[in-house]
Amino acid sequence: MERKVAIVGAGISGLLACKYTLSKGYIPIVFEAESSIGGVWSKTISSTRLQTPKIIYQFSDFPWPDSVTSDFPTTQEVMDYFESYALHFDVLRHIKFRSKVLSLSYEGALEDEMQVWSLWGGTGEPFSNRGRWNLAVQNTQTLLIEDYQFDFIILCVGKYSGVPDMPAFPPGKGPEVFKGQVMHSMDYANMDNESAVALLKTKKITVVGLGKSAMDIAMECSDANGVENPCTLIYRKEHWNIPDYCPWGVPMVYLYLNRFAEILLHKPGEGFILTLLATILTPVRWAISTFVETHIIRKLKLWKYGMIPKHSFLQELSTCLIATVPEGFYDRVEEGSIKLLKAKKFSFYDEGIILGVGSSEPLKTDLVFLATGYRGIDKIKDIFVSQFFKNCIDKSDDSVVPMYRECISPWIPQLAIIGFSESVANLYTSEMRCRWVAELLDGNIKVPCIKDMEKDIAEWDKFFKRYSGEYYKKSCIAALHIWYNDQLCKDMGWNPRRKKGVLAELFEPYGPWDYGKP
Repeated sequence: MERKVAIVGAGISGLLACKYTLSKGYIPIVFEAESSIGGVWSKTISSTRLQTPKIIYQFSDFPWPDSVTSDFPTTQEVMDYFESYALHFDVLRHIKFRSKVLSLSYEGALEDEMQVWSLWGGTGEPFSNRGRWNLAVQNTQTLLIEDYQFDFIILCVGKYSGVPDMPAFPPGKGPEVFKGQVMHSMDYANMDNESAVALLKTKKITVVGLGKSAMDIAMECSDANGVENPCTLIYRKEHWNIPDYCPWGVPMVYLYLNRFAEILLHKPGEGFILTLLATILTPVRWAISTFVETHIIRKLKLWKYGMIPKHSFLQELSTCLIATVPEGFYDRVEEGSIKLLKAKKFSFYDEGIILGVGSSEPLKTDLVFLATGYRGIDKIKDIFVSQFFKNCIDKSDDSVVPMYRECISPWIPQLAIIGFSESVANLYTSEMRCRWVAELLDGNIKVPCIKDMEKDIAEWDKFFKRYSGEYYKKSCIAALHIWYNDQLCKDMGWNPRRKKGVLAELFEPYGPWDYGKP
C-alpha cells in the first residue's frame, strides 16, 4: 500500500524534507501558504544578510556557487541559492503554493488509548494501518478549503514568522493610546523596499529589541533620517552580538565547532569519564568564553556605550541568541543617528513612549517598531485540533518543547517536526534531521519505547537548563551540535566519527561537509 506523506512549509526544512522523502521513494505533497519557497527568507528586511558564514550554512551536497563571494550573502543571494537547490533536485513540482494548512486532526485512536501507549504510535512504527491525519487546507487566493488525508506529516513551519510575540501592557498603557503608528518587525519585513523607505523618511522612530531584526531596522532608519531624526533603540538586556567570527584572529569554528570544545561541556547521557573531564576542564571553558568576550568588547568598544553583557558568551551561544552586528552599527551610535536606551519596561502615551517606572522624560516618537520576536510554540500548537496534542507540544511552563531527537513527540503518532529546535547553523542541522526522518519512514530506525524517549528528553532538558540560564525555553543545540549529530548518525547506522585521525577528530571543525555521505 502506498503511504502518503505531507510536508507543511517550503522553507529550508520543507525543501530538505521533500528531497529526502523523495530519495526513499515517497511522493510527498508540500503545502506552502506563500507564493514562493524560502520560508522566513522570502519575507525579510531588505538589508538583512546571512547570520552565519556561508561555509557552515550550506547543503551537504550542493555548495554555494562561485559567484557568491561574500562570507555573509545578501537576502537575494540566499533566496537564489534555495531556488537553485529546489530546481536541481526537482522539488518545486511537489509544492502546492498558496495552500495554507489550517488544521491537523488525527483519526484512528481515541485520546484515552493514546495516553496509555508504551510505544510511539502504539506500535513504535512511523505508519499505522489504523491512523490517518486529516488536513484542512485553504487556498489563500480563492479562500476555498479542501480536505486531505495522509499517513505521515512533517511539520516544517519554523518559529520566526506568522505569530508575533507582542508585549502585554496594562489598560490605558498600550498602543491603543498612542497617536502614532506601531508595527511588529514582521509587518515591516513584509513591505516592499520602496514602501519601507517611504515609511521611514522624516519620522522620529523607536525600535524595541536588540536582536538582528532590531539592529537591521535601526540601521535602515539611520540611513533614511541620519542625525536629524535619530532612531532610538530600546533594549532590556545587553547581548553578545558579534562583529565577526574571528576573535583575536582565531576562527570561531576552532573554538566552538569541534569535539574538544564539546568535551568541555556536560552532555546528555554522558558517562563518568566525560563528566570528570568537563568538570576538570571548567577553567578552559571559562577561558575560551572570556577570550571571545574580550575581542567583542574591544572591537565594538562596548564599554563606551554601557553595552557589556553580564552573562557569558557561552550562555549566549547555548541559547542561539547571537546575532551579527551590522557593519557600522556602533559608528551610527557614535555619530548620534542611533541612540541606545536601556529599559526593563515601557508603556505608551499619546505622543510616544514612557520608559520604566516614574520616568521623568517621555520619549516622543512617530513610529514604533516592536522587534520582540515570535510565538513559535503557538504556531506549532495551534495547528492541532486535539487539545491533547496541544498539551503534548506545550507540556509545562518549565520545559522546552519535548521532542525525541528534536524531531518527534513521543505522544503524537505519525508526525515529525523539523526546524523548531535551533543550532549554530540551522540549514545543515535541518538536513541531518530530515535524513533521520527519511530513514525512520524507510524502516531503518527503530525508536525506543516512550519511557526511554522521555528519559532522553529529560537528559537534554537538563542540559538546556544548565547552560541557557534565563533564556532556557529556547530549544538550542548549538553548543553540542556534534554530540547531537553523533546520536542521529548512530541511529541511521553511520559512523559518527567523520574525520581522519585522532587529532583531526578532536580539533578540526565539524560542518555540513562532514555529512555529505553516510
